Amino acid sequence: MSAASAHAYQIGLRRKRQLKLALAWGLFVLFAAWCAHGTIIADTDWSRIGGRNGVFASLSRYFTIDWGLLPELVRPTIETLMMASVGTVLGCVFSLPVAWLGAANVTPSKMILYPIGRFLMVLSRSVHEIVWALIFVSAVGLGALPGILAIAMRSVGFISKITAEAIENIEAGPVEAIRATGGTEFQVMYYGILPQIYPVVLATIIFEWDINIRRSAVMGLVGAGGLGLLFFRQMSRFNYGGVTMVLLAILLLIVVGEVISHYLRKAVI
Repeated sequence: MSAASAHAYQIGLRRKRQLKLALAWGLFVLFAAWCAHGTIIADTDWSRIGGRNGVFASLSRYFTIDWGLLPELVRPTIETLMMASVGTVLGCVFSLPVAWLGAANVTPSKMILYPIGRFLMVLSRSVHEIVWALIFVSAVGLGALPGILAIAMRSVGFISKITAEAIENIEAGPVEAIRATGGTEFQVMYYGILPQIYPVVLATIIFEWDINIRRSAVMGLVGAGGLGLLFFRQMSRFNYGGVTMVLLAILLLIVVGEVISHYLRKAVI
């Protein structure tokens, strides 16, 4: 094949790739347009958006702040923070056996227990925290307890998955040395595995606690207490200034949690 033929062949291949890429992008744009038409254009009440009583008039109601609600924010804010903290700790406790089952190099049974551990991780992450809260509210009633249990169950999937993957990536040398000297499985876990995964797991727990502060702030929408419950009550009363006040409290709590988790991660890592 001459140089000119090879050059023409390369140009043809390049044009085919460009044509395929353009076709793929065209199909993507058509699919996105179809989704936008079905979910936004055809399913939106456009009469509510325009006019004097449109969206901007509705949003302007939230520009006021009900400062009289300030004393009522103290207890729900503390309850929200405690809900996130206790739920995270409980999630860590639940995550340990799941991570042990779901780590391929330490699981007692790769055929039976390993798939069970992995399934529990997927189940925890697949079900939204609001759904978990609804389940536990129906089981144990209203209050902070169903919120704590919901956050714990939602935390299991993330913490156990990261922990299991950290266990699978450990160096085998210390573990084999402890087993060679007659160490028990507990000693293997405590002296051979935990020191290697400690920084990763602790940083993961801190990160999950930071996320759980956001989750616990909306638990009250389904009756699980905290700032979410106060938010729901203000919305039910059409107290838009109170809604804004609760949102500011949630924002402040999240900022505080972000700062604390930042310094804790720096201390660990």
